[in-house]
Amino acid sequence: MTTSLLIFIAVVFLLAGFVKGVIGLGLPTVSMGLLAVAMAPAHALAIVIVPGILTNIWQTFAGPYFLGIVKRLWPLLLGLAVGIRLTGDMMTGPYARYGTVFIGVLLVIYAIVTLRKFVLTIKPQDEKWIGGVIGLATGVISGATGVQVVPSMPFLQALGMKKDELIQALGVFFTVATLVQAFNLSAAGILDQSTALPGVIALAFSFTGMAIGQTVRTRLEPEAFRRWFLISMIVLGIYLACAASYEIHFA
Repeated sequence: MTTSLLIFIAVVFLLAGFVKGVIGLGLPTVSMGLLAVAMAPAHALAIVIVPGILTNIWQTFAGPYFLGIVKRLWPLLLGLAVGIRLTGDMMTGPYARYGTVFIGVLLVIYAIVTLRKFVLTIKPQDEKWIGGVIGLATGVISGATGVQVVPSMPFLQALGMKKDELIQALGVFFTVATLVQAFNLSAAGILDQSTALPGVIALAFSFTGMAIGQTVRTRLEPEAFRRWFLISMIVLGIYLACAASYEIHFA
């Protein structure tokens, strides 16, 4: 990789880590969206994998709710893993060139739904089977694009978890997703020694960004930051979808 691309990767993960430090999520979403400007989604995901796994493992065990989360969400997690495995070759097969378009569309959908504060109502007796369906749908989308927030986030937010429990549940969810995606990329020969240097840079700047974000969290207005973050995701999503569609059409 060129020096300029490595610098771009460092800036992307510094920003993505900062967002995660402030609001507790967003590292894969932000980094995949920004990296897709400069590279194919499969190669972007290969760089996201290492910092994604390590930051999410840290979030997974940074609380007392782990066993309860697994017991409650196992259908969601199982469906997620199955879905990612089923569509893993879409990132590297003949449809891979459409991945950036899909990422752009998903970023716009995610940001609009979150800005609108769309809230699901799920009865406790329906959590398991709905969770399995949501997990499978999210896995299919994630396996093809590397984006894991649609439609899983509205479902997780509908479960009525306490703030700290929800943050830990997000860590468990994203850990499962990134581990299965790492398996897919390794099987496809994309996750190899060539991703080591950008992966180390991404990891270092992710943790740096998270530390900065956590430090300034109390000085920011979280709701205002969240709103402008989501608006920027809409702009980025529209750009990615339009630019990639233009490139495909005139390739």
